[in-house]
Amino acid sequence: MTIDITTRAMTSDISPEYALREYRRGQAVWRLSWLPAHHLTHEQAQAGMELDEVLSDPAVVYDEAAQLWAADLATRLGIGVERAVILLAQRLAERLHREEWSEQGSDGPTAALSVWGRGAAVGHGAGSGARSQHRWR
Repeated sequence: MTIDITTRAMTSDISPEYALREYRRGQAVWRLSWLPAHHLTHEQAQAGMELDEVLSDPAVVYDEAAQLWAADLATRLGIGVERAVILLAQRLAERLHREEWSEQGSDGPTAALSVWGRGAAVGHGAGSGARSQHRWR
């Protein structure tokens, strides 16, 4: 697992998630693609990237040390591990849904939304559970 860190971005070699540095009210803040509503410090953004990598590795599901590390990283972000798992799973589902639309030759219903807007919309419903985009008949 490697996180590439520059002055403007953090990327992972195993996950499509990322962190970007922005300026808010003249102050540098970091935002994670999977936790867009939070303005983070550099250290918190790096912890978020590390947490994503730990939770993205299926080999550590039963690794107690890795689970403790994930809990520590989540605490640095001010969220629980369970919330991080939900948010990352929603991002994965969103990417898979976009790929389905692309294969069908359409941009899908969320094409007009920005990356942050989509993430914020996904994150908004996370506390109450995942929301289906399918219509029931």
